[in-house]
Amino acid sequence: MSDSFMVAARIPMSREGFEAWLSTPAAVPGPIVNPDGMFDGWFWSGRRADTEWDSVALGVTPREFFAEQTDASCRGESPTGVLVHRDGALEAYVFHLGYQEESIHTALLMLAAAGAHKSGPEEDTVLFWAETSARLWPADATGWLAVLSVGRERARFVGTRDLTAVVAGLRPAEGLFFDLVARMAEDEENRDSGRPFRTDAPRDPAFTDPAVLDRPGGR
Repeated sequence: MSDSFMVAARIPMSREGFEAWLSTPAAVPGPIVNPDGMFDGWFWSGRRADTEWDSVALGVTPREFFAEQTDASCRGESPTGVLVHRDGALEAYVFHLGYQEESIHTALLMLAAAGAHKSGPEEDTVLFWAETSARLWPADATGWLAVLSVGRERARFVGTRDLTAVVAGLRPAEGLFFDLVARMAEDEENRDSGRPFRTDAPRDPAFTDPAVLDRPGGR
């Protein structure tokens, strides 16, 4: 199993819905009706997930949570990823070094809460998986760790799902993530020797929507 753990989603919503989602604190377990069923049916099936939700950040808005992650990424720390609103959808593709329970479970909760602001009645999908390359698995791969189905009123972990359209829909976000990785690698290569690593690439509007960083105390 890889040390690279990924959370990714594409959830159609209006710009207004996106900004409303950013400003709304997510409760625990919020809209997730079966948090203990996170791994059922996938590679980690049989592993308990009930107590791991105890680490989820409380009373935090998606804006606060993802802005903090962006700041950490600028310091070269994990998690690193993209969160944007483009082509009428929220797109997220986030890398974690190791199974960081608090960050991963909070990200899943935040994306589950996005259902209340989405455009259509169809359920959307959030993926959680591990992969050394940080790339998407093939749709029919057996290594997925969890699949979260997000509706307007509730979200639930599902043990089976055809991921063909989901994976195809996430390819642009995957590409954006690797554009960010390339930018950060270039900044690392060009930094002054002996100085702590610092990059502003994650704050580029191409990778993090400006509304995420529009917060009290934001830099």
